[in-house]
Amino acid sequence: REFLIRENSGGVGHFRGGDGIVREIEVLRPLHFGILSERRVFAPRGAEGGGDGQPGLNLLLRRGCSWPVNLGGKATVLLERGDAIRIETPGGGGWGQPSSSEAPVQDVR
Repeated sequence: REFLIRENSGGVGHFRGGDGIVREIEVLRPLHFGILSERRVFAPRGAEGGGDGQPGLNLLLRRGCSWPVNLGGKATVLLERGDAIRIETPGGGGWGQPSSSEAPVQDVR
């Protein structure tokens, strides 16, 4: 359903941390889904004065339910047709002290 860059998820710094990605997958038939991931609670740390990246997020989107369920970093769940999984990977930590002109801003693409 969705596959894109997770804008501004990398930490600030002289060298910005890399942005994570967003991936949303809809289930077409019942299945067991398992995920083993890291950096969902503690953000990727910046180095030498760089800012931390954003932590990741794993969400279960049940068909017909209006709120997502946070799965945490490690989970196994039975999915039904129409359910979806949304995975937001963490951004990388920045490196080096950012100058005043390197405040968090939108990337120019």
